[in-house]
Amino acid sequence: MTDDIRPKPHTVAASRVKMTELVLPNDTNILGNLLGGRLMHWIDIVGAMSAARHSHLVCVTASVDQLDFLSPVKLGEAVLLEAQVNRVFNTSLEVGVRVFKENLLSGQRLHANTAFLTFVGLNAEGNPSRMPQVIPETKEEREEYERALERRRVRLERRRKILEEKRT
Repeated sequence: MTDDIRPKPHTVAASRVKMTELVLPNDTNILGNLLGGRLMHWIDIVGAMSAARHSHLVCVTASVDQLDFLSPVKLGEAVLLEAQVNRVFNTSLEVGVRVFKENLLSGQRLHANTAFLTFVGLNAEGNPSRMPQVIPETKEEREEYERALERRRVRLERRRKILEEKRT
């Protein structure tokens, strides 16, 4: 693939990755709750896999602009992570990750976390490379596609302000 030609688009569904982890003692704090850092690690992994599945490039994390902890996850519960590409820009894309916790004994499943990450695709020389566009097919995918544009605007504005402050 050359960097000046955008590859063939893929559907959102083609980028979907699901990952399941069991919360073990090494993953918890002294209260028996999943460590936020461990969850962030899993979110980054599933997000990078989704980005790579979509782009067929090595994808590196450029930003994590939202990570909401909605419900604590306990020792012995399963963590189900679902990632998908929401929108592609040029050399970057946004991946949304939804996290559910599941009590394996009762079968109860609850939404525990939502995260949005930006990844940049790198070519063989390690330079940012154009990525294939994503095709949202369902109503939910189209809505998330539109919301991703506003999140990007906010993200870039925040970055601009940080860079301005750094220069002064």
